[in-house]
Amino acid sequence: MGETETYTITGPDGDEESFELPAGLVDVLSQQGEQPTRVVSDVVVQAMAQQAHVIAHHSEGEVPDDIAEMNDTAAELFEERFGQSLEDALGHSH
Repeated sequence: MGETETYTITGPDGDEESFELPAGLVDVLSQQGEQPTRVVSDVVVQAMAQQAHVIAHHSEGEVPDDIAEMNDTAAELFEERFGQSLEDALGHSH
């Protein structure tokens, strides 16, 4: 296995989870001068917004109100962070 870099996420209750990524991968994904932690957090926000979208819009049956609200909030946070709607980023709208 090649070299790795360790990142740690801290939850709202103070719990922590560390994980390894291939060394240099974050640099490949970053724009010049961008902080590595910003790149990793961008990926987390993007992935969570996409997962919320999938749960809310691509699952069988009616979506509970709390899930719909989480999806709406995730989409709003995505747009605030990236300057475009999640639907535009995904290439479709609902």
